[in-house]
Amino acid sequence: MILKRGRYIGLLILLFFIATSAYASTSNTPIHWGFKKGKNEQPAEAGQELDALLDKYDAFYKGDSAEKDIYLTFDNGYENGYTAKFLDVLKSEKVPGAFFVTGHYLETQPELVKRMAKEGHIIGNHSYYHPDLTKVDNERLKRELEMVRAKTEELTGVKNMVYLRPPRGILSERTLKLAKEQGYTHVMWSVAFVDWKVDQQKGARYAYDNIMRQIHPGAIILLHTVSKDNADALEQAIQDLKKKGYTFKSLDDLRKRKLIKEPMLF
Repeated sequence: MILKRGRYIGLLILLFFIATSAYASTSNTPIHWGFKKGKNEQPAEAGQELDALLDKYDAFYKGDSAEKDIYLTFDNGYENGYTAKFLDVLKSEKVPGAFFVTGHYLETQPELVKRMAKEGHIIGNHSYYHPDLTKVDNERLKRELEMVRAKTEELTGVKNMVYLRPPRGILSERTLKLAKEQGYTHVMWSVAFVDWKVDQQKGARYAYDNIMRQIHPGAIILLHTVSKDNADALEQAIQDLKKKGYTFKSLDDLRKRKLIKEPMLF
């Protein structure tokens, strides 16, 4: 009996070391997302190394550069009085959006979150307390994601949450791996600019020009909803991009396309 118990304990210890060594072998070197911006309707490129890393975990930052599709995403860390205007524009223009929310936003703006879901927009995970996910342990990372998912379900009835945008745009292979194991797809971006500094707003033209200057087929646009510039520029930007032949699509469309595997030929 003692021998069997010893073998059992030994097996548990072995499994523990296998599990921990798997994570230890996965790099946690922080990657601060950002690269040379696109221009002349040519997409920005993250480079082969980053492209390969994202592909490994089914993550993405842009769509097909041969298709004139655009994916609008918004980061909602806190409310600054403009999100309703963003939602009004999306509704008027019949454009889908993806809103990445924090725990603070869920706790303080439940009605806006409910409206997002009611009007058919995606609600994505931006973590509960907005930490650098490369600096928290595995259990804390899981809790951060689950708390956002559970609170979103409580408010909207939507059970599944599949998109994650890491706080501060910081990720690592470890966080990619762990998030994927929790059922999440990392969504980064290919179009962005400094728009989150609420005391340094520069006017609607600033936001409009930055969007139009960087736009490209397959663009994933990141906008912060705390920005008055963005709120004032969004309608005109959407209308003019439509005139240029662009179509606004949902992240679900892009994810389905990304996950389709080529059939094997024999």
